[in-house]
Amino acid sequence: MRHLPVFLDLQGAPALLVGGGRIAARKLALLRSAGAAVTVVAPAACPEIVAQAARGEVAWHKRRFATDDVAGVRIVFAATDDEAANDAVAAAARAASIPVNVADDGARSSFILPAIVDRSPLVVAVSSGGAAPMLATAVRARIEALLDESWSRLAAFADRWRAAIRSARPAVPARRRLYEWLLDGPVAEAVRAGREPEAQRLLEGALAEAAPAPRGFVSLVGAGPGDPELLTLRALRALQAADVILADRLVGPEILARARREAEVVDVGKSAGGPGASQERINRLLVHHARRGRRVVRLKGGDPLVFGRGGEEADWLARHGVPFEIVPGITAALGCAAYAGIPLTDRRFAETVHFVTAHGADAADRVDWAGLAGRRQTLVVYMGVAAVGRVRERLLAARLPAATPVAIIENGTLPGQRVLLTDLGGLESAVASHAVGSPALLVIGESAAEAARLAWFGPAPVTEAVLKTA
Repeated sequence: MRHLPVFLDLQGAPALLVGGGRIAARKLALLRSAGAAVTVVAPAACPEIVAQAARGEVAWHKRRFATDDVAGVRIVFAATDDEAANDAVAAAARAASIPVNVADDGARSSFILPAIVDRSPLVVAVSSGGAAPMLATAVRARIEALLDESWSRLAAFADRWRAAIRSARPAVPARRRLYEWLLDGPVAEAVRAGREPEAQRLLEGALAEAAPAPRGFVSLVGAGPGDPELLTLRALRALQAADVILADRLVGPEILARARREAEVVDVGKSAGGPGASQERINRLLVHHARRGRRVVRLKGGDPLVFGRGGEEADWLARHGVPFEIVPGITAALGCAAYAGIPLTDRRFAETVHFVTAHGADAADRVDWAGLAGRRQTLVVYMGVAAVGRVRERLLAARLPAATPVAIIENGTLPGQRVLLTDLGGLESAVASHAVGSPALLVIGESAAEAARLAWFGPAPVTEAVLKTA
């Protein structure tokens, strides 16, 4: 290890910045964020530095660098475009044993700046020792994705309780166990959800106990329409923290591969007319695992609150006193339409969009098809393949023209995606002739025809002859 990682306390400390350009402005922002009292030395400066100097936030000496400028300062930055000037700054700082950084010049620097993830008071620094700065930047991006802004609130919360925790748990092993529970349990989830009074009550209760009782947590997570790249960052974090995952049938192995390797995966998928766990059993499993102190992820295709029974499960958890969160996902209508190149609310064709489901024996009979058969709107039918005949009949009976474009999206967002374009009149025969299977989505309306021009993912859409001549 060539460079020793350290964190300098610069609150109120005098700092010298030589240079007034854009790079110097970035260094100035970094120094000010650390609380340093900055003096800028430069004959001219960019608007950001000029404005801060005018407000009295920094001292600006409008001249060239002099050796005496380093006297009494804690840290020095050189950020000019003059190599000789930077060399003079570095030499003066080194002679005075003051740490100095020369922008993009490791040879003249006595310290280097890492890539920083700022979740103050939690700060993560990443460095390649100057060997591969872009690699450090890439690693920082990954860490930033895992540590969202809520970690800042959690770190501040833990800091406020540090003395009380040390008093209640004087033995290091017991204190370590408490912190593990605090940082990876219901207290952390309450802080992240903006419920600090609840987090405080939980922690107070744990401190009053000899050891915190196991308290589980449930995340109702939307896995999106299939492509694992469409998982939200929050969904990914939940998967990587899960002890138990109750997964639906439409959640593919590529998404489950993102989960923590040690997690127990329980298949609770249901298919139309096929076997699968009942909703009552799923509800019982959620409570069963949570009450044993486990972190549970209920993983659903699409969004848990869009035809996903997430509301029923949340209600069940609330009634049984189990803490939970709802992590939305990209619902199938949005994801599949986007991957098929269909703008659901293109103002040229549609002013409204409607989502309906045709799943279940009588679902198609409960829909107000007359209200959905108007012009200038897009209709998305979830799980409509099995009931495609009734969907077609009801819409035709409601006087939606037989020439209305329809897109059938099978395995949307996945490598096997297939898009068929037909019209309402030929919908049933198109599904039969192309042996369309589940999962598939129907998009009905003028916007559906845009897939012929805008589809960008997977094979080009197959267009039925009837639509070509329409």
